[in-house]
Amino acid sequence: MSNPVFSNSAVFGEPRRNGASRGAAQTQNPGTPAYGTPPQYGTGQYGAMDAAQLDAMYEAPAATTADTKRLTYDDVIVKTGGLLALLVVVAAATWTLAPGLWVIGMIGGLVLGLINAFKRNPSPALIIAYTVFEGVFVGGISFVYNSFAEGAVTQAVIGTVVTFAGALLLFRSGKVRVTPKFTRWLLIALVGYAAFALINMVLVWTGVLGGFGMRSGPLGIVIGLIAIGLAAASLIVDFDSIQRGVRQGVPAKFAWSAAFGLLVTLIWLYLEFLRLIAIFSSSD
Repeated sequence: MSNPVFSNSAVFGEPRRNGASRGAAQTQNPGTPAYGTPPQYGTGQYGAMDAAQLDAMYEAPAATTADTKRLTYDDVIVKTGGLLALLVVVAAATWTLAPGLWVIGMIGGLVLGLINAFKRNPSPALIIAYTVFEGVFVGGISFVYNSFAEGAVTQAVIGTVVTFAGALLLFRSGKVRVTPKFTRWLLIALVGYAAFALINMVLVWTGVLGGFGMRSGPLGIVIGLIAIGLAAASLIVDFDSIQRGVRQGVPAKFAWSAAFGLLVTLIWLYLEFLRLIAIFSSSD
């Protein structure tokens, strides 16, 4: 799994891993049904039911996911939309009032991002705090890029929205399947890209290389396109993780985890578009 928010989750992880987790849980608690398993009436902890009770039970309307407090796509959409709205508001305020605070936003977002990614249960307060810090970072860094590549922010936003929609359509169409081979390939590619980005950042910050470092010129454009492709592939894997969580009937509270995971990938995708557009502008 590419996104640590999903890969480190006991409910969004790979099918094999989830099966093992559920098996272990039921070994320790044999009376506890797995996610998505309907309770068995008539015996055990519910006791025996008479004919009238059984008749009333079967005539009652079927319970929805909202009634059972299970994860739904609507939950994920609402929470993701809310976090994105908060991000945009904070980013706009930072752009207008204090763009120089982007370094604080970057550090705070990194710390809170790691904490949220490795928490077993989601914390809405920490996820909202992460969104605020990332809003400060995105607003400030967007101001910096836009100062020497006017219009870069608008183009990056459009590119992000179009890529998100394209990845969702590909996933929904079934033309791109998330298989173990696909996720392994993506993981290897992401590790390689992360190592390259870290080395390049160190070389630029220490003054060994100027400008965008190894990401300048035609090579930088190629690397930028590859990074955007990796981010798009990560979105598809994120969609698959969310779909798996909904189908398995995981608790509704994990909509926060799903929204956080999508936000992380979307911010990365936006930043890659922003950097690529700036590289194009600098090469003119």
